[in-house]
Parts: sequence; structure tokens; C-alpha cells
Amino acid sequence: MIANDGALASKRLPTAKEAMQKIALAEAKKASEALQQKEKAEAEKKALLERLSKQTGVSDEEALAKAAAIIERASNNGLTEVEVIRFPNALCTDHGRAINNGLEPGWENTLLGEPKEMYKFWEKHLRPLGYRVRVQIVDFPQGMPGDIGFTLIWAD
Repeated sequence: MIANDGALASKRLPTAKEAMQKIALAEAKKASEALQQKEKAEAEKKALLERLSKQTGVSDEEALAKAAAIIERASNNGLTEVEVIRFPNALCTDHGRAINNGLEPGWENTLLGEPKEMYKFWEKHLRPLGYRVRVQIVDFPQGMPGDIGFTLIWAD
């Protein structure tokens, strides 16, 4: 009878070794999926960096129309500021050090690509109209400066 029960149990239950193999396979699958997600995120960040590192080619007239639409939409929603771009600190020659240190004099000269273009646009067209900007590190992954936010402000 005992032999018969053992045969019955072996048909229903995996061996301890099989159970451990199943766990190992599940953990390997999870690790593989996590690696794929990380690689995808890195590829997306690289593509964003590539896109933002170049000039947009947008004319001042087009940029003014976009700015007007953004400001009007935000104002209609009761907002007095709007973050217009968030970009990796790699788009600064010093990786955001001057920005992180309280906007050291000349910080704007560290900007590259689209952020530099946006700053120059603000300085030429929006600043004379009373608009201000706030440029700051907006996240600190692992305690290190991360992305930079460029916020347009129209309230005192």
C-alpha cells in the first residue's frame, strides 16, 4: 500500500528538484523582462537626448504661436506658470552643475540643443514682455542631479 501511495504522489506532485527548477525559470524570466524594460528605457532616453540635442528648426513666428497657445491654455486653467520642457542634464556642458548651484552666473551658456534655443527665444521675445523662467533640477535619481525643468512664469 505504501508503494502504491508513493506512486500516486509522484504522479501528482513534482519532485523538490522540479519545483526548484520551476522557480529558477520564473526568476530568470522576471530578470529577462526587467532587463528588456531597462534597455527599452535607455533606448528611449538616448533617442530623446538625440532629438533634444539638435536645433528644432522652428521659426520665431511658429514658436510665438506655440507659446501663445500654451500660455492661453494654462491661463484659462488658472495657472500662472507652466513647465515647457524637461530635459536630461546631459544637455548641459556641465551636466547641470551651474543650475544646481543656484543658477551660477553664465549657467545659460552651458545649455545645448533645444534647451539653448528655448532660452534664447525666451530672452529675445518673452522676457521683454515680463515673462520669467525658472530653471532647476527636478529630480535626483540615486541622490545625483537628474532632469532639468524649464518653467515659464507670468505671475509676480
